[in-house]
Amino acid sequence: MSAGERAKAKAEQVVGKTVRKAAHAVHKETLAAKGAALEARGMMRGAKERSKGSFKH
Repeated sequence: MSAGERAKAKAEQVVGKTVRKAAHAVHKETLAAKGAALEARGMMRGAKERSKGSFKH
């Protein structure tokens, strides 16, 4: 797993979670959904990188 892709995945997860929680706090459901989507994309990117790593070994 490349360190750059792994860092990008983790950053997307953190930013998505932060956006989602902040949006919920101010009752902006559309922005909360976008944050959740960003968080999910980060999780999927991480899963993809982990699966690529398992095939290489």
